[in-house]
Amino acid sequence: MSSEIKFFHQNIYSKLFGLLIIFSWLILNYFVLFVTRIDPYQEMAQKIFYFHVPSAWVAGIAYLVVMISGINYLRTKNNYWDYVGYASAEIGTIFCALVLITGPIWATPIWGTSWSWEPRLTTVLIMFLIYLGYFSVRNFGKSLTTIKSISATIGVLAFLNVPIIYFSVKFWAEEVQLHPQPEMMEQPVDIYYTFLFSLIVFFMIYMYLLNYRIHILKIKSKLENILEDY
Repeated sequence: MSSEIKFFHQNIYSKLFGLLIIFSWLILNYFVLFVTRIDPYQEMAQKIFYFHVPSAWVAGIAYLVVMISGINYLRTKNNYWDYVGYASAEIGTIFCALVLITGPIWATPIWGTSWSWEPRLTTVLIMFLIYLGYFSVRNFGKSLTTIKSISATIGVLAFLNVPIIYFSVKFWAEEVQLHPQPEMMEQPVDIYYTFLFSLIVFFMIYMYLLNYRIHILKIKSKLENILEDY
């Protein structure tokens, strides 16, 4: 059994990638805290957007992977796609939770309240709740094959909410929009490139966690199969 199951960090590339992420994370925080300018209107609260916005983008990417994996699972019934979809759903929901946490932290000094039912925040919350339902299905069904198929279907349909989140500023009237919509190409160099770097770092974290979680799900499946043989 020990020859079949390997630890994730036995792979040298996983170790190096993890170290690269740690190094990049430290650089990102240095740039955010000490290099990028302080916004004259939002002051230090503005700096949370280097974490808030990348979390939102990575959540969207993760849910896109869930949709693609769901389609492939329904088409092939290959368990690999179930692993990818389930893992990406978990990670995407973590990043979605980060959006819902960092948003109110920024909003409190800017809006004077931690929450407002404006379109973008509301649609993100709806997405988060949809995936809580997704995990409920994963944990309370009886037939594993049926659970996987239902989960894949939910993952495909749930992605329909992602474009609504990103285009919510265009779907609703301007007077109900509270989120700032800066044109990143028009931002100063220090802000623009730090923001791009934050997107890269957060995507790297997503990829690392995705591969790690898929590895764990594969090990869990192997152990379950071994136990069934006894």
